[in-house]
Amino acid sequence: MARRLPSQPPVLPGFSHVHVLGSGGFADVFLYEQNMPRRQVAVKVMLSEVVNDQVRQMFQAEANLMAQLSAHPSILTVYQASVSADGRPYLVMELCSAALSARYRSERIPVPEVLRIAVKIGSAIETAHRAGVLHRDIKPSNILMTAYGHPVLSDFGIAATVAETKEQETVGMSIPWSAPEVLMDETPGSVQSEVWSLAATVYSLLAGRSPFEVPGDSNKSTDLISRINRAKPQPIARADVPASLEKLLASAMSRNPKNRPDSILELIRSFQSIETELGVPQTQIEVAIDDWALATVGDLEEKTRVRGVAGAMVPTGTNRRRRRRNDSQYSSVGTMVRDSVGARSGTVRPAAPGRLRALVWGLVACGVLALALGITAAFVLVNANSGIPTVSNISVAKQGTTVRFAWKNPGIAAQDEYQITTSDSDSSLQVANSFVVDAAAGEHVCITVTVNRDGKLGTPSTPKCVDVAG
Repeated sequence: MARRLPSQPPVLPGFSHVHVLGSGGFADVFLYEQNMPRRQVAVKVMLSEVVNDQVRQMFQAEANLMAQLSAHPSILTVYQASVSADGRPYLVMELCSAALSARYRSERIPVPEVLRIAVKIGSAIETAHRAGVLHRDIKPSNILMTAYGHPVLSDFGIAATVAETKEQETVGMSIPWSAPEVLMDETPGSVQSEVWSLAATVYSLLAGRSPFEVPGDSNKSTDLISRINRAKPQPIARADVPASLEKLLASAMSRNPKNRPDSILELIRSFQSIETELGVPQTQIEVAIDDWALATVGDLEEKTRVRGVAGAMVPTGTNRRRRRRNDSQYSSVGTMVRDSVGARSGTVRPAAPGRLRALVWGLVACGVLALALGITAAFVLVNANSGIPTVSNISVAKQGTTVRFAWKNPGIAAQDEYQITTSDSDSSLQVANSFVVDAAAGEHVCITVTVNRDGKLGTPSTPKCVDVAG
């Protein structure tokens, strides 16, 4: 079928049209140069023939949603939105490259690079989930690259709320990366279906094809849907892909959603563990923790809002200039409580603001005061149960300015985690029994390891320190 010609670019005050970048079913994307401040931008313009009141509302919802989320370093930035003089709504966005979409089919992307992209994009999806949003079209072509090589998630055009997904509406997701329950109209989308889609996307970046394509065989939509419904992806067939990664992706693409990781966060933390297994620094998980960072602009009426999709843990604030690469930046505050959502996997959910205030005042009333000198956490629940094991004999291995700390399992339970506190007072939680630091020459690096059991801390290890050669 012949492709349609792109529409005429609109005249936009303050912008000069350069050329067309691409065309879709409902919109065209053009390259413009903004006059002030001077920069090149991508402008997504709705087609005049599809614009009606419903489409305008959907477009406005997408604009509000992306503006709300685009402060995230792995979500495409939206600069402004408006309606052109000829009545077409448009979005002005950060100019990024779509090269990854073609690259994964033409060359082998290194496994560490794919894992880095997976954690970064997973952080974006987890942030959207915490803001109450399902993306519903996660696939390689919706991962763009900034000029600095940072992956960003784009196109929230069919994002929806949980309330809407319960209405069993029709969704225009892309078949090769869609979960079987979506293709079978069992649900238009859920957190678990997004776990599937992220896993299928990561598989594609590794294998050079979508999980259920069979090279040399028929790969029509009906063929793909039939294979996806059986949920038995083809082997990746790369010697450098560890068996643990292939097993993880197969688990995340289980036919039964209950057999998949409970959340995107759980999935990307497993990606981090595989990074540790490969001996590369863990990619930092970036998830906003402050209520104001996830608040919706205006009254919360956008149709792209989800109710009740909570994150699995509360991370500390992130600093893009940090050198530490670890199992994400989670707060060590004792305000994390378990709920029924995280019961199976042992994930921990953030306390509601009211519960947090009650906990803090309860600690004060009981005379419990935790001094946090330079530590991000203000209050810590100290474990009174001596049964929590203590980490000892931390070893150190250095390679250049990369320092790898490791320790033996002291006998932790299945759902215990290690809390790592570094010499610059950052804290994180992880399940791996090693920790990698990208240090600077001449830096003095220390860590302390404490076992965390259901939000309660055991006895900290003796600090382990090392000097990095100048």
